Amino acid sequence: MLAKKHTQTRVLKDGVELVSAFICFFAILFPIQVGATNITDARFSFAADTSRLVLELNDTPKYSYFTLRNPDRLVVDLQGVDNRYSFDSLAIKGGLVSKIRHSKPKSAKDTRLVIEMTGKAELKLFPIPKNADFPDRLVIELVDPNPVPVLVNSNGPNRDQQIVVVVDPGHGGKDPGSIGPTGTYEKNITLSIGKMLARHINNEAGMKAIMTRNSDIYISPNDRPKIAAREQADLLVSIHADAFTTPQPRGASVWVLSKGRADSELGRLLEQTERSSALLGAAAEVIEDRDTERYFAETIFNMSMDLSRASSYELSNKVIREMKGITKMHKRTPQSASLAVLTTPETPSILVEVGFISNPQEEKNLNWAKHRERLALAMFNSIKAYFKQTPPDGTLWAQWKANEPQEHKVSSGESLSLLAQQYGVTVRQLKNENNLSSDVVRIGQVLKIPSS
Repeated sequence: MLAKKHTQTRVLKDGVELVSAFICFFAILFPIQVGATNITDARFSFAADTSRLVLELNDTPKYSYFTLRNPDRLVVDLQGVDNRYSFDSLAIKGGLVSKIRHSKPKSAKDTRLVIEMTGKAELKLFPIPKNADFPDRLVIELVDPNPVPVLVNSNGPNRDQQIVVVVDPGHGGKDPGSIGPTGTYEKNITLSIGKMLARHINNEAGMKAIMTRNSDIYISPNDRPKIAAREQADLLVSIHADAFTTPQPRGASVWVLSKGRADSELGRLLEQTERSSALLGAAAEVIEDRDTERYFAETIFNMSMDLSRASSYELSNKVIREMKGITKMHKRTPQSASLAVLTTPETPSILVEVGFISNPQEEKNLNWAKHRERLALAMFNSIKAYFKQTPPDGTLWAQWKANEPQEHKVSSGESLSLLAQQYGVTVRQLKNENNLSSDVVRIGQVLKIPSS
């Protein structure tokens, strides 16, 4: 009996050793990183003298770094971070960074990043702990120690070369806005989406977001456009959630200021003598007749308001095109109304209703963080497309557009020699710019026009 028990124990021990050996062999062939930290997102931006890389991770990063010369490089070692994140799709344009790539890490469980630089830089690396709105982040900043001074037109507005977008989360504080069937407050939904939109804007080079509120406070609807005027904003986006007395209506919509409200606002502004005098500037000092001053101010206000409303309408169409891929649209064209928040004459302004919070399904969607993020991204993509097409004067985006090569679509009867004469360049320059081996062009062909 004892011999039999001893035999069973030996068999069991051998079996355990065999299984252990198999597990070790399998682990060698297919290493598993238990609890590995991952890079979930990466963003690059630059403005003025600073280039910034932001890494989002699913855990707090441990890191070290050093620099190399000839050529200048910054090497960042991330301990215990999976190295499979690709930086190939990261748009790097300008600044002190020319390329971001992987290199062989010190350990197979680590990640080594090599940031190729265009010159020497002062370095700032700092982690930002996760919070309710953001995951863990590692911020890598490269600051030019000898920035090229930017010439500023002293006669123009005091701009910092960034496109300024005022993000206005509707309601707040004592004003909860509409309340959904399960008790969801509109003010909380709009604040969350507003923060998400502001984050996208601030992470984009050459853009800056200013929020009318970033906490649960009350701001009068009449005071919100004043913030846009004070900040010399290029755009105001007000975020709301719709509601109705019955649960059936659903869908998003985009609103602009009505012509009637614009006209009444124009009259109110003209009664403010100091406002019209400031608008006319030095001209107001040489206009002795009050009626003449009012006429000139009215003309300028009219032009400003008309341009603002036209820009608002154009942007609204872009927002609708983006949002209809995310959610059902209640209105498929921009709507107009008398809305106090949209009354700044100098600033294009839109109000986005992200859905009906009174509809049970849409209330559920709006309580889903991923859906709110998609809505915010749709708004951001629309804003980005709009300003890429029509960047404000004096901004980085205007400089970038001015430096982009022109394009020309060939029409019937046009030739390379005629186009060269039209744009003040040579035929050889046109051919080199477009990799043409002959002087023949076809109707409909798009040619890049080199700078003369």
